[in-house]
Amino acid sequence: MSNVTTTTASNGLPIHRIALPGTRALTILTAFDAGARTERPEENGMAHFLEHLVFKGGQKYPTHTEVNETAERLGAVLNAYTSHDLVAFHITARAEKAGEAIDLLTDFVGRPAIDEEEMDKERGVVIQEINRYDDQPSAVSDNLIDVATYGDHPLGRTVLGPAEHLRDTFTRDGILEFRKRRWSGRTGGAFLVGNLDHLPPDEDLDEYFSRFPDLPETENFEPAPEHQAATMVEKRDTNQSHLRLIYRPDIDVSDPSQRAAAGIYSTLLGGSMGSRLFSEIRERLGLCYSVSAFSFSHADIPGLQLSAGLDSEKCVEAYKRMREIVDELRADGPTEEEVERARSYAAGARVLAFERSGTVASHAAGQAIVRREPVDPDAAIEELDKVTFDQVVAVAKGVPDTPSVACVGPHDADDFAV
Repeated sequence: MSNVTTTTASNGLPIHRIALPGTRALTILTAFDAGARTERPEENGMAHFLEHLVFKGGQKYPTHTEVNETAERLGAVLNAYTSHDLVAFHITARAEKAGEAIDLLTDFVGRPAIDEEEMDKERGVVIQEINRYDDQPSAVSDNLIDVATYGDHPLGRTVLGPAEHLRDTFTRDGILEFRKRRWSGRTGGAFLVGNLDHLPPDEDLDEYFSRFPDLPETENFEPAPEHQAATMVEKRDTNQSHLRLIYRPDIDVSDPSQRAAAGIYSTLLGGSMGSRLFSEIRERLGLCYSVSAFSFSHADIPGLQLSAGLDSEKCVEAYKRMREIVDELRADGPTEEEVERARSYAAGARVLAFERSGTVASHAAGQAIVRREPVDPDAAIEELDKVTFDQVVAVAKGVPDTPSVACVGPHDADDFAV
């Protein structure tokens, strides 16, 4: 069983300690309610660009070379991620290096230099990253389904943003203003996960994490729009197509039990090799080389995404059968055996994932910052174990008739009319 305690630094930043027995590793993660969803239209891509910039150095470790070489001397792994909901920075090291790892992370993330010259260099790096994704049809289809689902809303914009913002729009002053507006300790959090035996004293932890400025709570993000249910196709002369569908199930995302039931539903639908989509679309009909489904949620809305990568000549047939399977589950429900197997598989996968301190830290950040819920990883496993057959049936019945659809391949939008 994990042991969870929470204190608050002098700047209002919650510090969550999650002890995991049997590990020699420690992950330190800091995160803020400052993802792409919080950007203004002219700022799109800024949250991700800022993620890059802080790695260029802080006060004690003023260059990217010193940041990276210090991490290597600690035997530690540094990384970060930006989503629509969060920006997060993390370091994983052996537990004995806890103090030095916290010192490093809180220095360059908590008090970054944001050097103008380094900023100009990094513009080109991020533009290359954008171009790389634009060259990947699967990534393009992921972006396209967001536009089809959310339209002209922050959730419909890419996390990386458009290249012209990097070239022409972003200034150092604008970056600093965004950080000051969004990186509030009171809506962020620090997460210390793993072996906690070598943590510095509380007064030292307070000093480290108080390197983040004491800022007021952030403004609320723009509420999610109604589901658009549009169909968008990027026509490319390729032999392979990349298909995406998003439904908005009728569940309350503030209820952990309903989110867990949606996770079980998506598992039996397309989350395993025994799922309906895999068994039917891939194995019986041979229509694709990959097909899957997963449930997700933002702070205020749920989602169910179906994905397939397949021969373009088989794309429309697979699309129709995927929708039929969702319709069949809505009308007839799953079997009790399916639900039992999916529940065991989903809970087992969660247990295995939580063997890694970094996975627990990322999960805890989503719980505390996006959902404002307790961070106990054991509770997340227990929610899956408790899901009933009737709850999964209710999720299946609450999946609407019409999804949003996106596809990259040699198709027209009319091909996906049903």
